Amino acid sequence: MSRVTVLDYGSGNLRSAVRALERAGAEVTLSADRAEAMDADGLVVPGVGAFRACMDGIRAVKGHEVIGRRLAGGRPVLGICVGMQVLFETGIEHGVVTEGCGEWPGVVERLQAPVVPHMGWNTVEAPTGTTLFEGVEDERFYFVHSYGVRGWTLVTNDRTKPPLVTWTETGPSAQGGDRFVAAVENGPLTATQFHPEKSGDAGARLLRNWVSSL
Repeated sequence: MSRVTVLDYGSGNLRSAVRALERAGAEVTLSADRAEAMDADGLVVPGVGAFRACMDGIRAVKGHEVIGRRLAGGRPVLGICVGMQVLFETGIEHGVVTEGCGEWPGVVERLQAPVVPHMGWNTVEAPTGTTLFEGVEDERFYFVHSYGVRGWTLVTNDRTKPPLVTWTETGPSAQGGDRFVAAVENGPLTATQFHPEKSGDAGARLLRNWVSSL
């Protein structure tokens, strides 16, 4: 059985994520302990609320160092919601610029849509070759957020395999919907803007896909 640590840095109620991962077949520990986070087969970085508050909590437990060291060794990490956002270089909220973990280039900014926060169920545009969305490519997932990565241009070379990026929209573009990154698969680093633990059977299958890859 794969051992998964959910990083506990003070980000709200994490029990739903723990239970969902347990149902996906993992042995789960909720902890801020550096050794446990490093030794686990998989590390989950959850997140709700503000980008800056989450980064402050992550830095307080040196979570950014753990994430970086795990990825340097090819050890899997999964970010969820704001736990995905903090993996990017920068977050901008109410004019305040906050440095993220910097694992990916890109800016997290307020969605440009008639209704914000974006809350509800969306289908996604999963890329060819996805393993995270295997079996649930056409299903709906639950989103609740006001910020996201609205544009992402990656420069790669022949030696670098580009990330698999999944996109979605807040609503039809003709009605002012905004397009943003819904998920990323990038070697050992995986992340979702939506909450798989709140996404019913589709989210459960997605978490099983991730756990089975550990």
